[in-house]
Amino acid sequence: MPYSPEPSAGIAYPHSYYSVTAHPAPDRPPLAGTVEADVCVIGAGFTGLSAALHLAERGYRVVVLEGARVGWGASGRNGGQMVNGYSRDLQVIGRRYGEAAARALGAMALEGAEIIRERIARYKIACDYKPGNVFAAFNHRQLRAMEEDRLVWQAHGHRWLEMLDREKLRGHVATDAYVGGMIDRRGGHLHPLNLALGEAAAVESRGGVIHENSRVTGIERTASGAVVRTERGQVKACFAVVCGNAYLGRVVPEIAGKIMPVSTQVVATEPLGEDVAKALFPTDVCVEDANYILDYYRLTADRRLLFGGGTVYGGGEPADIVTKLRPRIRRVFPQLADVRIGFAWSGDFALTLARVPHFGRLHGTVYFAHGYSGHGVTTTHLAGRLIAEALDGDATRFDAFANLPYYPFPGGRLLRVPLTVLGAWWYMLRDRLGV
Repeated sequence: MPYSPEPSAGIAYPHSYYSVTAHPAPDRPPLAGTVEADVCVIGAGFTGLSAALHLAERGYRVVVLEGARVGWGASGRNGGQMVNGYSRDLQVIGRRYGEAAARALGAMALEGAEIIRERIARYKIACDYKPGNVFAAFNHRQLRAMEEDRLVWQAHGHRWLEMLDREKLRGHVATDAYVGGMIDRRGGHLHPLNLALGEAAAVESRGGVIHENSRVTGIERTASGAVVRTERGQVKACFAVVCGNAYLGRVVPEIAGKIMPVSTQVVATEPLGEDVAKALFPTDVCVEDANYILDYYRLTADRRLLFGGGTVYGGGEPADIVTKLRPRIRRVFPQLADVRIGFAWSGDFALTLARVPHFGRLHGTVYFAHGYSGHGVTTTHLAGRLIAEALDGDATRFDAFANLPYYPFPGGRLLRVPLTVLGAWWYMLRDRLGV
């Protein structure tokens, strides 16, 4: 029977297709009193769960503190698309940070998706995984950019990309909205909340402990490590790992200014039926377009169209998600103009100024990773492995990210949203003009 937590259990999941179709999960009581661990992980989203599982597999005593529920934030609300790479293109990373940085990040760019597939297989996680994701171009400028991306990826060893003309693209998604696109056969899509719940169970199977409804109120650095405090308890650990992402708040003010919450909206239609679903998505891949403010969509396991798009800089939920997204659905699938919407929800992800994930340390014993800028499903899983490697004594790959320069958003907390919106308007104008 689908799992739908009651408010009496603490903070409930937002009402979404994912929460209604989530697998049953055990009660995970809040932290009470003082406990000790080798590592205290803050946040039970994909980054925290990935780090906790990698560390537990290496024999570390791990305690995970989650302010709400496992996968409550972006990890359990996103579009469910496994998109390889980063929000910023590798060629841009090379121009901005140097070719050595581009080579290092490029060598890891497929690893997050591989980790997910390995976790699904090893721990038998039922999360509706399907291979393949398509990037769709509205105009020939976007199509040329995709071809450039393909050649760059190929230079970094990614050989599973194929360019698609209009007719080949229609073989994957039946729409006349695009001039062509590109398919990544090493991408895919899945039910993200069920992936998170499966990974949480895997952490516990390795001896890790997860406390839900345990919002962190402060972190004290000590000579021997860190003390992580909640309202009702504390964890004394050799290391703390901060994985709150867009929902971190001001718990760690040193890094809060380096990210900005951005919300994205998602709807799921009523079930379309086997015939309609097969006609619209012959190969059952997921799709995202190439616009700056992009749309992304796919089929669910029960043949609903799950469609996401739009942004609200600074986070938060628009008054009417359905009204916002229905015209975007109509643009791609005019035959679904009046389809009934069964679910509508919103969630925040964390954006960095450079659109590159932000990794680092605070005083040597507190590590953090966040700011995936819309490419979080895969990169979070990579981040967890790199954190585990670093705590285990080899920080080479973690430092490939941590050594990059990161800057706060201009204008501070007051002006970062309007200034970012102004920049976004420029890119949206370019998309509309096709230049």
